[in-house]
Amino acid sequence: MKSTIITAESFLPPFGLRNTHTQSMINSSGYRRRIVSRRSKALLAAETDWLVDAGDGVRLLGHYSAQAGDSKGLVILFHGWEGSSRSNYIVGAGGMLYEQGFDVFRLNFRDHGDSHHMNSGIFHSCLLQEVIHALQDIQQRTAASDWALSGYSLGGNFALRVALQAPSAGLSIKQVVAVCPVVSPANVLKAMEDGPKGYESYFIRKWAKSLKLKESLFPDAYEYEEWHALESLRERTGFLATRYYEFETLEDYFDGYSIAGNRLAALKIPTTILTSEDDMVVPVADFKSLPENECIELLVARYGGHCAFLKNWKIESWADDVIVERVLKSCAPPRV
Repeated sequence: MKSTIITAESFLPPFGLRNTHTQSMINSSGYRRRIVSRRSKALLAAETDWLVDAGDGVRLLGHYSAQAGDSKGLVILFHGWEGSSRSNYIVGAGGMLYEQGFDVFRLNFRDHGDSHHMNSGIFHSCLLQEVIHALQDIQQRTAASDWALSGYSLGGNFALRVALQAPSAGLSIKQVVAVCPVVSPANVLKAMEDGPKGYESYFIRKWAKSLKLKESLFPDAYEYEEWHALESLRERTGFLATRYYEFETLEDYFDGYSIAGNRLAALKIPTTILTSEDDMVVPVADFKSLPENECIELLVARYGGHCAFLKNWKIESWADDVIVERVLKSCAPPRV
């Protein structure tokens, strides 16, 4: 199957949910949090906290929900930038997967969730090797094989980069699903600059809160006063990229985690990419230039916002349906 754009006609939310801003805001709201927490009671009741070895002394925090009896396999979930293992979309997808009989591991990237205290170094998007090392640790400790990986936004970007290196890293991944993954970081930044100011302001507020917490925990390691005085997301990202991430320029940093151009041509793991035409964060045009690859299935919906895809007023997500369907088909085929 070659990479093709599929207009997802099966996903048509009611009229009031066809606005991209409505989709995105409801998706991250406290209202949806209450709904997904209730629906995912079994997942949350079964979870145990894991400290995962990410190599070089780095530890990551995750939540592992194992089935009490037989399991159909393991699914690992990645959140987006400044999200966490407790983000609504992660808990919602995890709850559905757990109900379907899968073990679910919700991994936090460095400095996400309640993990700022665990490492002195700060997070950035090029820290791929520590994520791969963490997945190796999880795979070994759970004895998982033929498992699935799914990620949202920046987590989708990480999932696709992991998939490219999985064979050489000894990761037994059988299926990947990426929801609204960042393809070109430079284009994402421009989209937020050109779009409604609320999106850029939202991420700046969340990022500032995270860095203030990091500075309080490691007061001698970082000085952020100049960073907090900067106005734009571009200035703030460039400041950290060149001061603390050890990149010469902002462009070098973006290139370090871009999957644009021909980078996904080498992907050998069955992968579904789901995005929407009305995503205000990740431009849909970035997906139309992906290389042809028989391992990639590209689904482009007319509506859905950024990582939301709310399909009805029960606030259920079509993205959850896609993840569960692809994982069931690939990792738990029906027995003959």
